[in-house]
This record gives sequence, structure tokens and C-alpha cells, in this order.
Amino acid sequence: MKIAFIGGGNMAGALIGGLLKQGFAAADLLAVEPLEDRRAQLAAAFGIACLAQAEAAALDAGVLVLAVKPQQMREALAPLAGRLADQLVISIAAGLRLQDISRWLGGHRRLVRAMPNTPALIGAGISGLCADPSVDAEGRRHAERVLGAVGKVLWIEDEAMMDAVTAVSGSGPAYVFHFIEALRDAARALGFGEAQAATLAIETVAGAAALAAASHEDVAELRRRVTSKGGTTEAALDSLAADGFRDVILRAVRAAEARGRALGAAKDGG
Repeated sequence: MKIAFIGGGNMAGALIGGLLKQGFAAADLLAVEPLEDRRAQLAAAFGIACLAQAEAAALDAGVLVLAVKPQQMREALAPLAGRLADQLVISIAAGLRLQDISRWLGGHRRLVRAMPNTPALIGAGISGLCADPSVDAEGRRHAERVLGAVGKVLWIEDEAMMDAVTAVSGSGPAYVFHFIEALRDAARALGFGEAQAATLAIETVAGAAALAAASHEDVAELRRRVTSKGGTTEAALDSLAADGFRDVILRAVRAAEARGRALGAAKDGG
């Protein structure tokens, strides 16, 4: 299976690196990237062919991964419109709907919409996938293999839920970084130096996430086990509850979801 990446940014680079680790040959991967410096970087890092525009070699690939920015997608797809056969097309552009991508490709329907997140850059991502009904089991396996190269995958059958995927996992790393930042700053307020505060905050969050991932118990039970009656953790959690912590998170995620829907609708032009 040959895979062509339309766009060669950081996420494309992560996917290429992950696929090579999975055993793909560099000769079976190529990138279409207009920036000369980035083409040189990709070629040097991965030994793959890099093209300035979508030539015949890119069209010969069985899988096309659309990895350009959403606002550049329509222009990037113009040279491909009406030229695809039965290739599987995977879009990793946030907010772009299957119907719009299909229209910009001249009616091509063998499409998968994917929403990876930034931990994919270190192979620890989670990607939500949604396929057009025309995509068969083989096409789904190909999509799983591509996105699975940088982490776990989760199929979403209702495309309307992809905005929620974006709000929870696509934007989610920023929420976690913000929490780490706040925990670090709290540690500094308690007297720790900058390096110590950062280490305590990062390793605490990383360790807690690793424990949650490895445990067969619900995270609520893990939380309860740390919370002794009348202890320090209970005091902190009571303070968070008094400030409406859960409601703050819910409102934030809903705001992200609403913005995703609005952006998708705004890109539905002609």
C-alpha cells in the first residue's frame, strides 16, 4: 500500500515516522509539500520522496492523507478534483466535513475524517475516525493502520459527534497543559523553585494518567482511593467542588464543541 501525504507539516511527519516504525518502506511513502525547506527536512529525516505539487506519483497512491490546514484545503484539493479513482482519502484537518471534502474533490466519496491530537507527535495520540458509508472494511483497516501508527483509534459512526471528539481529545491536551501550568504555579507559590515545581507538576499528571490507563478500575474509584476522610486531598477536592470545577470543565468542552460546529459551517462555501 502506497501512501501520499498532501501537506508535510508536523502531524504528517509524525504519521510518516510512525508508519516507518511499523515496517512501511520509505519507497511506499511520499509527501506533497510546497515549501522547499520542509521538503528537504522530510527527505532527510525519513528518506521519502517529496514533491512540490500533486503529480502522477501522488495520484498513484492507494491512500491519500490530507494534512494541510483547514483554510488551505479547498485550494490544495483543486488539482485533485475529478482525478481520483478508488483511492482512500483520509482528512486530518479539524472541522472539515466529509460532504465538503467530497465536493472539493469532484464528488469522490471514499473518505475518512480523522481527528488526531498532539500527543501523536510522540506516538501517544488518540484519533477519532468517521468514515463515509461507501468506505468498506478494508478501507477502515487502512485508516486504522495509518492513524494507529501514532496512537490509539476510536471509530465514531455519527459524523456530528466529530465536533465533540475535537472538543474532548483534539483540544484536550491544551486543557491538561493548562492544569499542569496551574499546578506548577501553585507549587511555586508554596515555595518551590521553578524547576522543582515543573517536575512535581508534570510527573504527577503523567503518573496519574499512566495509572488510570493501566488500571481496570474507573477513575472515580482511583480518586476515592487517594481521598482519605478528613485528609489533605479531601480538603483540596472540596475546594474544587465549591468553585464548580466540574461545571467549569463541562462549559469549556461545550464551548469548544460549539466553536467546532461553527467553523465547519463557515467552511461550507460553494
